[in-house]
Amino acid sequence: MQPYIICDNQMANNDDLFKKIIAHAKEYGYIFPSSEIYDGLSAVYDYGPYGCELKNNIRNYWWKSMVQMHENIVGIDSAIFMHPKVWKASGHVDAFNDPLIDNKDSKKRYRADVLVEDYLQKIEDKIEKEVEKASKRFEPFDEQMFRQTNGRVLEYKKKMDEVHTRFAACMEAGNWDDLKQLIVDLEIVCPISGSRNWTDVRQFNLMFATQMGSVADGADTVYLRPETAQGIFINFLNVQKTARMKIPFGIAQTGKAFRNEIVARQFIFRMKEFEQMEMQFFVRPGDELQWFDYWKQARIRWHESLGIGSDMYRYHDHEKLAHYANAATDIEFKFPFGFKELEGIHSRTDFDLKAHQQHSGKKMQYFDPETNESYVPYVIETSIGLDRMFLAILSKAYTEETLEDNSIRTVLKIPPVLAPVKVAVLPLVKKDGMPEKAREILNLLQCNFMCQYDEKDAIGRRYRRQDAIGTPFCITVDNETFENNTVTLRERDSMQQERISVNNIENKLFQLLKFKIQ
Repeated sequence: MQPYIICDNQMANNDDLFKKIIAHAKEYGYIFPSSEIYDGLSAVYDYGPYGCELKNNIRNYWWKSMVQMHENIVGIDSAIFMHPKVWKASGHVDAFNDPLIDNKDSKKRYRADVLVEDYLQKIEDKIEKEVEKASKRFEPFDEQMFRQTNGRVLEYKKKMDEVHTRFAACMEAGNWDDLKQLIVDLEIVCPISGSRNWTDVRQFNLMFATQMGSVADGADTVYLRPETAQGIFINFLNVQKTARMKIPFGIAQTGKAFRNEIVARQFIFRMKEFEQMEMQFFVRPGDELQWFDYWKQARIRWHESLGIGSDMYRYHDHEKLAHYANAATDIEFKFPFGFKELEGIHSRTDFDLKAHQQHSGKKMQYFDPETNESYVPYVIETSIGLDRMFLAILSKAYTEETLEDNSIRTVLKIPPVLAPVKVAVLPLVKKDGMPEKAREILNLLQCNFMCQYDEKDAIGRRYRRQDAIGTPFCITVDNETFENNTVTLRERDSMQQERISVNNIENKLFQLLKFKIQ
């Protein structure tokens, strides 16, 4: 067994950390570039043996908390293909666009809004560095240095406010000439060419279109859904009637969505094919802001229940609201590349149901037996990207530790309830009946836990392999097992070991891996 940790290895910077996470994810079977043998496909990824398990566990954890733990929330699984009028009614055909800009020298295309957001993030990073330096620098207190540092921070914040104001005005008015001018004034350069030779900003629709029909001339244009929410809205009455739901109630769904992101980047943070976990909560008109506050608090508690740490999350309340919303906030996570949106909570009013009512000619109203009236319900939406949640967990979990013998232990400290492999069963040596006994224990546990058996290499190396894939517990069969029917249970994060009875292994693991959903 390795000795206890004496210090954490400090990463050189966040870029290096992010590169290590990406490399680790591939090396240990979490995420592979799609179609890699053909040089890959931009912004598309495949989930490997451990990646698909982690993804399934996140999805199941969300589903249990959202559907199983609520009497008034039910689930559906709507089709990816829907009638084209769905997307006309929702506004996606006319308004689901990104402002794009090209660099004439590199021939690369960028989202203009993302260029400005990256600029703002760099200023925010500078402020954080100044604050971090200041906390270490003023001992003993140096008033002059304090004033200089404080002055720089105030200048950075003033600059951020100015840019934010101009940026918000451009986006709200859809004034792409002013947006380009902002990029020029900020002297933002192309990351590839380093030049500022920009084209005008123009709009680009993000939906993937294809043809559905037996002959080309008679084919209809259909779209790969850019979000899962519309499948919930068009099934509102079907679900309400068949599940006998009363307002307030929710409909949950997980599934794939597709967006033709020109500037897909930051690994799996922004992809062309991704998965969402959404819940639309239908309420009485007038009650929506109360429920908005409820779900705002409920969702942050869900994230914190994983034990990742509340300092990794923050709210970002929207000042500029979508035309259909009267309240909106994001739960942001501190990724290696800064705080970015992880989940959105929106009060969508009655926009969606009314839009489908208008375009379909079918009533989307609910008769409320308590008030004896019919109305179109208002909606509170909670929407989280499964892939982003995956990246958040992986980013926080990746740890390099320096041990007493100066060796480096790389470990994924994934919350045990989400870990791809829950327990590894290891014979100390590959003889003396230990492999046979270990397989007996494996067979005992496999029905209830995702397990792994490993007998290759020294036990220390096998522990390191399990640390690297994030396995929270290892069970080791040794000579003492045959003397008193006990095994060693090793915990991943602390590396502490204890002897437990073979007869108690299953109950012990149930307790250690129990869902603690809030």
